[in-house]
Amino acid sequence: MGTPLAPQEPKDSGFSSVDEVLALMRARGGRATSPKRILLEVLFGDDRHLSAEELGEAVQARAPDVHMTTIYRNLEDLQRLGVVVHTHLGHGPVTYQLASHAHAHLVCAECGTRITAPDELFQGLALAAKTRLGFTIDPHHFAILGRCAACTARVESPGAG
Repeated sequence: MGTPLAPQEPKDSGFSSVDEVLALMRARGGRATSPKRILLEVLFGDDRHLSAEELGEAVQARAPDVHMTTIYRNLEDLQRLGVVVHTHLGHGPVTYQLASHAHAHLVCAECGTRITAPDELFQGLALAAKTRLGFTIDPHHFAILGRCAACTARVESPGAG
């Protein structure tokens, strides 16, 4: 195991290429290994939220000898650098994506529909939490659970059942 990477300030997520991230890793004392490169190529090549297992499968399709422990370690390094964020989207596994693609989520607790929520939606809540409690929220980390419009309509309509 190498030296832990120096933490990056939050939200320094304007990375546009795999090589740019690997250069940052080297500058911060990390190593630019083949598994890291492949993992970054998978992340840069897919806008979806992917679990560690899905990322592992994609990396192992190209490099079968890469173990899941390496995937987890690399994800931790990338999170410390502010390149990758993880999100809890309800009851499923934690998902990962590039920090530059991070966004808030609303998840229907009944049907599982995921809605990408614009950050502006949380500005009032963020301001109130900061003003009243001195607390800074991160709307990207957890999904807000509730009921989507279709499930709400079904429950509220007469004779639903």
